[in-house]
Amino acid sequence: MLKRTLQSAGKYGRKDVKILIAEDEFTTRMMVQVCLENWGYRVESVTNGNEAWAALQKPDAPHIAILDWEMPELDGVEVCRRAKEMDSINPPYILLLTSRDSTPDIVKGFDAGADDYMTKPFNDNELRARVRVAERLVRTQSSLSESVTELKAALNQVEMLENGVEVCRDCRKIFSPYDGEWHGFRDILENGADPRFIVNTCPECVKK
Repeated sequence: MLKRTLQSAGKYGRKDVKILIAEDEFTTRMMVQVCLENWGYRVESVTNGNEAWAALQKPDAPHIAILDWEMPELDGVEVCRRAKEMDSINPPYILLLTSRDSTPDIVKGFDAGADDYMTKPFNDNELRARVRVAERLVRTQSSLSESVTELKAALNQVEMLENGVEVCRDCRKIFSPYDGEWHGFRDILENGADPRFIVNTCPECVKK
């Protein structure tokens, strides 16, 4: 889960939020990058759609992507569509930043999966407000995903406990559904072979 960190006065961003800028026009790319870095965000910038798509597939992929529509290789809409089709618990928040301002273009952008749409030339205050909304949503999604993962793990443990513990009547080994193996009691105590068992010391042994 993303962690909150304090920033210096006047900065609204947080260094734990990574933002991708995909823009082939140098001046616009640098303007956006400077703004984001001044607000405290970590920034990765690329110049074409293929580089943007590659960046979004990395293990440490950006949490937010600001994509130009018209780029070499792949356009922003195609990158957006591919990103939203990825099998990811936390897909990137995508903002299309483009000079296209017609209603059909805006609809096409959102149909491709864009979370927000902003036209050029951009206003830095508006960009900051939109990025802050994106950051809040990314943090909320990350927190919810972590909670769901923890809940699933807890439910799995409850289900296993309800099904009972399988013990061999002859050798007294215990079956662990976690790895599908039979373990001796000493292996469970010393190596934690089955996480259902919590090793502790009873009051009588404490007294000895």
